[in-house]
Amino acid sequence: MSDWFTLGDATWPAARLHPAGAFLVREGAGGGNRVSAATLADPGWSKKDLEAAEAAQAGLGQPALFMIRPGDEALDAELAARGYVVKDPVRIYAGSTASVAEPPPPFLATFALWPPLAIMDELWEEGGIGPARRAVMARVAGPRTALLGRIEDRAAGVAFAAIHDGSAMIHALWTAPRLRRKGVAAHLARAAAAWAHAAGAHRLALLVTEANTAANALYASLGMEAVGRYHYRIKPPGETGSS
Repeated sequence: MSDWFTLGDATWPAARLHPAGAFLVREGAGGGNRVSAATLADPGWSKKDLEAAEAAQAGLGQPALFMIRPGDEALDAELAARGYVVKDPVRIYAGSTASVAEPPPPFLATFALWPPLAIMDELWEEGGIGPARRAVMARVAGPRTALLGRIEDRAAGVAFAAIHDGSAMIHALWTAPRLRRKGVAAHLARAAAAWAHAAGAHRLALLVTEANTAANALYASLGMEAVGRYHYRIKPPGETGSS
């Protein structure tokens, strides 16, 4: 399995991990799909293992949600047969920190700091990144930072970045709608790359849904390449599926 998934787990961690047969169930505590999905830990899984994972998720009060990574094709097919539907296909982008950091953002256009300022929390809240998701940031054990973007003398965007094993990942990048198309997101990504490079990380990655065409175009324009894909399978409410 690609190290990008390990990086994602380390820089955006679940509240707790629960083994369930051949699966690992994440307890998300309201932090979103990535910290709430079950993933396959043993390729020798059985339907009994799958049902154990479903039961563990139900016990946590979470929907039956599985992350489907490369190599999980048999699991994907089994979940489809049980009535699970595809949710949020995601692309993984990566590039060198030195490359993405150039050219640097304009002077005073970005600031890297931890803990975040109140205005940063307000911007994240506006973008639907509420307290439960911001609590994920607080759980990160390694180097981390929050990034504030400014334009026209106003706070305009925010992002979070963290490092694990020599690589960094950006999460929760958000630009206020009224200040978009002014380069704020690009400035934040470049600032994250510069921070990570200064901290000794040589690779920068991020995750973006395939449906977010603007973000996909932005990261490609920064010289980042799509290095992987995954998607989720979720059981619709009331769907019992097949055995």
